[in-house]
Parts: sequence; C-alpha cells; structure tokens
Amino acid sequence: MVPRLIVVTGASAGIGKATAKRFADNNDKVLLIARGRDRLTRAVEEIEASVPGADLEPLALDLSDAASAQTLQHHIKATGLPVNSLLCCAGSVPRSEGGPEGTDVAATLTEWQEAYEANVLTSVIAVEGLLPLMSDGGSVVLYSSVAAYRGSGGTGGYGAAKAALHSYVHTLATRLGPRGISANAIAPGYVAGTELFGDGLPAARETMLVRQTALRRAGEPAEIAELGFYLCSPPGGYVTSQILQINGGSHHGA
Repeated sequence: MVPRLIVVTGASAGIGKATAKRFADNNDKVLLIARGRDRLTRAVEEIEASVPGADLEPLALDLSDAASAQTLQHHIKATGLPVNSLLCCAGSVPRSEGGPEGTDVAATLTEWQEAYEANVLTSVIAVEGLLPLMSDGGSVVLYSSVAAYRGSGGTGGYGAAKAALHSYVHTLATRLGPRGISANAIAPGYVAGTELFGDGLPAARETMLVRQTALRRAGEPAEIAELGFYLCSPPGGYVTSQILQINGGSHHGA
C-alpha cells in the first residue's frame, strides 16, 4: 500500500512536532519542515525514538521567503508521491513591540510585518506552492489562534495576522472544493510546551490564561494534533471552510 505523504510546517517543536508524530503513528510518510536544521533534526530523532520505523523526512526551509516554494516543489517531486495533506503549523509571536500608547510608528510597522511574514506568508507560500502537487481529495489545515477572536495585546499584529488566515481558508475551500480538497483552520487557545512565547510565559500570565478556561487547564500539543489528524482523515472529509476552536472554553462560540 502506497503511504500518504503528509507535509507539516513548523514541525521542529510544539504543535507542529506533535502533529508530525500523530501522522507517523498512522504509518504515513511525513515531511517535516522548519527553519532551524538542528532543532528539526532533534525533533525527528525524538519522534523516531517513540515511533520505531517512522517514515520521516526533514527539510530545513524558511517559508516566509517566496523562493522557498520552488525548493519545496523540487523536494516533493523527488519523493514521487502526491501531497495528501498539508498542515501549516509554522508561526510565532513577533519579538518587536511598540507600546499600546505613544507607540513608535516604525516599531509598530516592524511588529506587524514580522507577524504577517511569520503567520500568514508561511502558510500562503506553502499552500500555493504545493497545490499543484496535491492529490484530489486531500486536506489543507492552517493554524490560527484564539488571538484572532480576542486580540493579542500590544499593537495587535499577531492576532490580526491569524485572523487573516480565516478569510484565506474560506477562499481556499471554495477554490479547492471541486477537487474534493478540504480547507480548514484550527484556532487553539493557550497550549503548554509550544515555545510560542520564546523563553516562556511569566508565571502570573500563565496562571491567568489557565483560569480563563472552563476546564481550568492548559491544552496539550497532542490534543491539537489529534484535531488536525481528524481533519485529514476520511471521517473528517466533509468538514471544510471551518474555523475550529480548541481552547478549553476560554472563548465561547464563533
């Protein structure tokens, strides 16, 4: 039986790594993409240690650069397999910040540009680059955030960038529907162990985020990965053009 080829971006840590592992558990062939070669190598080694015989292939690539699309296409063609599913987990919170009041315009612009490049362009470049190589009946999953609904503090570039993915998902679902390809977004709340916040959240902020949930706990990367796996499985095939929140009840409804 020919394995499915699954492409996961942002696969060196957190939700992306957990997602790659979930598909490896299913005996799929997984292409793991991330910018940092060393971290990506460690992620592959960790997954292989827990999933003996996993069919994993790492590719160090910066998907905020449009030229990376051609590199990705060449790499996929070399596998001889069509892409069954693409899960765009790459993203980050900008390190540059202007303050909410009296902010410097240049600093604010830098923050918004960084947020857009890291959270929107990484998805758009991967999707548009791989669509010609995707099999009909496949799946595209983008990763948004609860911040798209509630804002992200500061000048708001991160939350706004994630919200841009919602419109893109609906556009993709309409474009790809005739090919039987589903397109959805997952919007997680606070998930522990993702490295999204660099060196970690201050204890007081982490406590606040946990208290905001109905379940009174943080999410786990494996829980988010399971939802992504479902959306790329036959039972999830009729789900498309949806933004699925998974946040422990920290934000209710759409």
